[in-house]
Amino acid sequence: MSGDGAPKAITRPLDYLDQRLGLAKLGKHLRKIFPDHWSFLLGEIALYTFIILILTGIFLTLWYKPSMEEVIYNGSYPLLRGRSVSEAYASTIDISFDVRGGLLMRQIHHWSANVFAAAILLHMLRNFFTGAFRKPREINWIIGSLLLQLALIEGFTGYSLPDDLLSGTGLRFVEGLLLSIPIVGTYLTFFIFGGEYPGDDLISRLYPVHILLLPGLLLALITIHLALLVYHKHTQLPGPGRTNTNVVGAPLMPIYMAKAGGYFFLTFGVMVAMAAILQVNPVWIYGPYHPNQIGAGTQPDWYLGWVEGGLRIMPNWETRVAGITVSWNVFIPGFGWLGLLALILGIYPFIERWITGDDREHHILDRARNQPTRTALGVAAISVFGLLWIGGGNDIIATTFHLALEDITVFIRVAIFVVPVILFMVTKRICIGMQRRDRETLIHGVESGAVVRLPNGEFIEVHKKLSPDDAYVLSSHERTTPLEVPPRTDKEGRERPGWRKLRLRARISRFWVGDDAQKPTLQEYESAHEHGRGHGEIEADEPDRTKEL
Repeated sequence: MSGDGAPKAITRPLDYLDQRLGLAKLGKHLRKIFPDHWSFLLGEIALYTFIILILTGIFLTLWYKPSMEEVIYNGSYPLLRGRSVSEAYASTIDISFDVRGGLLMRQIHHWSANVFAAAILLHMLRNFFTGAFRKPREINWIIGSLLLQLALIEGFTGYSLPDDLLSGTGLRFVEGLLLSIPIVGTYLTFFIFGGEYPGDDLISRLYPVHILLLPGLLLALITIHLALLVYHKHTQLPGPGRTNTNVVGAPLMPIYMAKAGGYFFLTFGVMVAMAAILQVNPVWIYGPYHPNQIGAGTQPDWYLGWVEGGLRIMPNWETRVAGITVSWNVFIPGFGWLGLLALILGIYPFIERWITGDDREHHILDRARNQPTRTALGVAAISVFGLLWIGGGNDIIATTFHLALEDITVFIRVAIFVVPVILFMVTKRICIGMQRRDRETLIHGVESGAVVRLPNGEFIEVHKKLSPDDAYVLSSHERTTPLEVPPRTDKEGRERPGWRKLRLRARISRFWVGDDAQKPTLQEYESAHEHGRGHGEIEADEPDRTKEL
């Protein structure tokens, strides 16, 4: 060991690796700054539950047998002993009752799948309402939407593997969706199921899709997603010192990694606690699947309940063309809703950019109130999915609250067109009202509760000046103005190319931001503080920092 350096036993291996892998260049990435806010943890929950799914899935694959071949069950569960069941179902029962820790692992896996889908959905909602999808993150938004859709498909394939009565009912639902595809529906059904439903090959085909194909795609997209996150740097909420050119937070090493590690084990602990306390998917109660049976009150997992709801509330629309029956009542709510979700999620960032004409890079997030139209659209969309979820459980609601099933269905058919419009208008007005309150607070300060009487007999309330940090948050967003319609003709009297499209774009832009309450200008702020605006003098407890606003 030399007296002025590290031991050669350490430096030589590190030099060897650095020359071949460029490890020294990774140092700057280890000092990457990440902001600190609770809403950013939603994406981490999705990542951690995905890791938990991989670990528990590896355990389950050691005992699960993906076969629909009939066997006689002779395991520990007495109510099924001696019955003919599929090998997939028998192995699932064996994992639950005969493998040490098997039931716990099954439940951890199932709960993690539910939380994984929920975390992705909430993470995307946070990105939507705060505008995290704007330039330069449009591609990452599309990747996130693909992750959401793959998570739904992955959840369904895993949900179908036990071959119990509940999962078999879900497969019958998929068979109906496939048959509703015009012309090729029957061929696709025979191809996927390996013959007449339920066939003999579906479980063995779903198994590699569930454990290899879809996890591989998810892992690849998550890797690209995280790489783009590092490349673009993390977004941050508005606050003092935060700009589009910096990130205020903690470095990746050692602070953020320590927090992330602790949060992973906390997430793992919550999943284990849920699995130990809350029973989910008790396949031994449902029994093995038979095509001529269906369980009363059958419900899919929550993340597919909205598709089921769309199917239940759809009117009985069918069309017969050239001897072919097109079942719109199945095709539209099935493939229509899923396709519409994928389309809207994919193109929304580009639609908003076209409407607003904003092609700048954004690294500071919006407060939801400062984008009233976007926020209102998000709330309206949430209400649509909420109503569809209610529709998916209309039989449970009817029996629980002693209501007529037909009345619930008719109500949802009407509400799905009325409620989103009402919530859109209400949400937009609430956001604009909050904008106006922020504007008044910036101009006049915070109400102090102290009322004084002026020499002329007038009573006024003294307002306290905002702290610089609060004032920065309220005023850090940009002013929004609708796009202007250019003159219809140019200097030579000829109509401008694409003028009608420009006029349409300007009208949509006016609808989008025309009602927004703009933050005060510097002149309005200084004038209010100089004259009081009839609200009394503002108590200046801190140095005047007007220019910083």
